[in-house]
Amino acid sequence: MVALTLILSLVEALIILPAHVAHSKALNREQKLYKFNKYAEDVMDFMRDKLYAPVLKFVLENKFFGMVIPIAFLVITIGAFQGGIIKKTLFPSIASDRVSVNLTMPQGTNEKITDSIISIIEEKTWEVEKEFTKKYGVTEEPVVENVLKQIGPGTARASLRINLLPGETRTFSSREITNAIRDRVGEIYGVETLTYGSGGNFGGSPVSVSLLSNNIEELKAAKAELKAELIKNQQLKDVTDSDPQGIKEIKIKLKDNAYLLGLNLNGVMSQVRSGFFGRQAQRFQRGQDEIKVWVRYDRKERSSIKNLDDMRIVTPTGSRVPFSEIATYEIERGEIAINHLEGQREIKVEADMKESQASVTDILEDIKTRIMPMITAKYPSITALYEGQNREASKISSSAGVVGPVILLLIYIVIVFTFRSYGQPFMLLLMVPFSLIGVAWGHWFHGFAVNILSLLGIIALIGIMVNDGLVLISKFNTYLKQGMEYEEALFAAGKSRFRAIFLTTITTVAGLTPLIFETSRQAQFLIPMAISIAYGIIVATFLTLLTLPVLLSIANYFKVYVKWLWEGKKPRREEVERAIKELASEKEELQG
Repeated sequence: MVALTLILSLVEALIILPAHVAHSKALNREQKLYKFNKYAEDVMDFMRDKLYAPVLKFVLENKFFGMVIPIAFLVITIGAFQGGIIKKTLFPSIASDRVSVNLTMPQGTNEKITDSIISIIEEKTWEVEKEFTKKYGVTEEPVVENVLKQIGPGTARASLRINLLPGETRTFSSREITNAIRDRVGEIYGVETLTYGSGGNFGGSPVSVSLLSNNIEELKAAKAELKAELIKNQQLKDVTDSDPQGIKEIKIKLKDNAYLLGLNLNGVMSQVRSGFFGRQAQRFQRGQDEIKVWVRYDRKERSSIKNLDDMRIVTPTGSRVPFSEIATYEIERGEIAINHLEGQREIKVEADMKESQASVTDILEDIKTRIMPMITAKYPSITALYEGQNREASKISSSAGVVGPVILLLIYIVIVFTFRSYGQPFMLLLMVPFSLIGVAWGHWFHGFAVNILSLLGIIALIGIMVNDGLVLISKFNTYLKQGMEYEEALFAAGKSRFRAIFLTTITTVAGLTPLIFETSRQAQFLIPMAISIAYGIIVATFLTLLTLPVLLSIANYFKVYVKWLWEGKKPRREEVERAIKELASEKEELQG
């Protein structure tokens, strides 16, 4: 019996004791959670009552001071944009795991020469690879996986495709190693173009200027001067144009005595071509094959350009005269491609950015205001069009110029129907420009230039701002209907909605923080959008909690004085508000 009692006691202990321990742990967790919540509430109450409420009371009592501060910050921000402190660009650069080197030699260059130059660049690439692996390598693998060399198309072109380790496994960007390779190779004389690409560009080349003219001499001279100015700019690289030099050609010009002998330019050129290139003299059939017989000078007689001077030209009378007596010649490069745009001859000059954070808009502004006026003054027939990213950005700006006001109007109409007021929605949208303070200085703090994706973040930011403003104004109207005085209702609405607005900001910023500090190369072009939302909403929180009540109060004074001038009797501040008018209408309907 005693043994059975001991066994039952042991079983009871094994079953009940764990349950009791688990219950005690659950109670302990609930107590900790309750303490944490209580602590969080105390912190929020302290921030609301001890920090926010005194400031709100101060700005409501000193409205001029409350409005001067955000206006001053907005003016400073605009000045920082104009002064180049805060950078702005058109499109962000795209991270890449590949570097491309493209070499173009003058037409007619021997393939061996082209191959020797691209091989030198390949050797320099491997030298840079060793330095980067030693400096930045985080694994035993080299930072360059392989280098693929290609000759062609043609004998004057060659390229290298340098494949890097994936962006997650290296701590440097493809642009950094690209610049290092360029610096190591240095300047190579005799090449036509040598470009180093480190990834794609949204919308084309960052700098792209199309020069248009029907005066070929002025067009080529303007191209040369524009390229020289762009090469001087330390922020640009890979300055190229769409007017490459062609194969060397001999241009013949007849002397006056040639015409006296009955010769003409076409006849002389035909004889020169026949002598050096050959002319078909006979064609006959041999079995199933067709045989063509060409006649031209012996190799020794056509191996040098000097042989042209001694060539005998046949006149219409059958006599022979030396070429040097009846004509002169010049050796020039011919044309490979002839481009036209809007009915005029076009030469396009393009360049890429050395650093992804540099401001493309500042460079384009310098080209438009300083370089091109100087060129067009010297060559009046030249006109310039700005292509590439500038053209795509202009398209987006034009679309936004049409769609943006429509969207803001629709937002305004929705808020008007919600509050049945025209003034309160306007005050809400009036804060949108001030939110750009946070957007601009957030980009400056993180070293990013404001670009198109930043504008997409601003669109999302407007939605959050409007939502926060609706919460505060809705509560303010409710307090007015409850009989509070105007300033008292504003103060109470701010305190009441402080927690909701503040927590919205904290959660949004906390959610975007990992993206803002993300080091992955593939995520870099998304960071400006996250900066716009995060830093914009921080400033928007202060605007909603402090500036919006001031704007509402100023607008109320304006309506009071307008009605006073119109009716000759000064109304109470609450009487001119739509919420009080609605309340009066509702009471009349109930009484009726």
